[in-house]
Amino acid sequence: MSEEWRVLGLGVYDAYTNMAIDEAICRLRSQGRSPNTIRFYRWKPSAVSIGYFQLVDQEVDVNACKRLGVDIVRRMTGGGAVYHAYEGEVTYSIIVNEDHERMPKDIIKSYDLICGGIANALRRLGMQTATFRPVNDIDVNGKKVSGNAQTRRWGVVVQHGTVLVDTDIRTMFTVLNVSKEKISDKRIKSAEDRVTTIRREIDRTISFEEVADALKAGLLEVFDVEAVTGSLTVEERDLAERLKSEKYSTHAWLYDRPNKQKSQIP
Repeated sequence: MSEEWRVLGLGVYDAYTNMAIDEAICRLRSQGRSPNTIRFYRWKPSAVSIGYFQLVDQEVDVNACKRLGVDIVRRMTGGGAVYHAYEGEVTYSIIVNEDHERMPKDIIKSYDLICGGIANALRRLGMQTATFRPVNDIDVNGKKVSGNAQTRRWGVVVQHGTVLVDTDIRTMFTVLNVSKEKISDKRIKSAEDRVTTIRREIDRTISFEEVADALKAGLLEVFDVEAVTGSLTVEERDLAERLKSEKYSTHAWLYDRPNKQKSQIP
């Protein structure tokens, strides 16, 4: 009998809840109280997430975010700042014990494996040129369609990443400190030449659910496991609520460097 992993279907949460859920599952997985999990989600309202080591004011136009109703959250993973549009993407997370037989100990090899599953999913959707580009991107026709980030805590691997279904480059440039220059049509076109989306590549309407289903198939395949549709446990929900209120939604977590943050939950 094949190994079974829990799959959490496409959910919609605010930024603080999304990051809190990922960490709650990670912590409980480390104690053997949560199963290996693949999760899919969207962000409402739209949000900017910054990497664990980044500084908010260097990466984000905070006033623009306030004006547009865009949340800002610090991730537990590294990497750069990302704009998560509610109508623009599907985000996945995979949470698995670090000593799993299919999980490479080498970080780049593990990115290769997991992102390979994402690339397989995109090929299922008709994007035959989808390829992993180290360190942590996936390209289609030479343009970025997915960025990914990973951390290893408490003997558990957490990798999450965005897959662009659609995108609004102008809003992205508004909320991120991409440049101090005035946003121009020329710069918008330049960015669009480097980034692509599923809808642009396959030239048809595609639902977020269809994208999530393809991602699930791709990830299950590379880990050679079966899916068991599940939901968050009461323990996971309770811990996520605590992490949200005491950590991810706090000024201290967002603005202090991580080694200085004062959350009761490190």
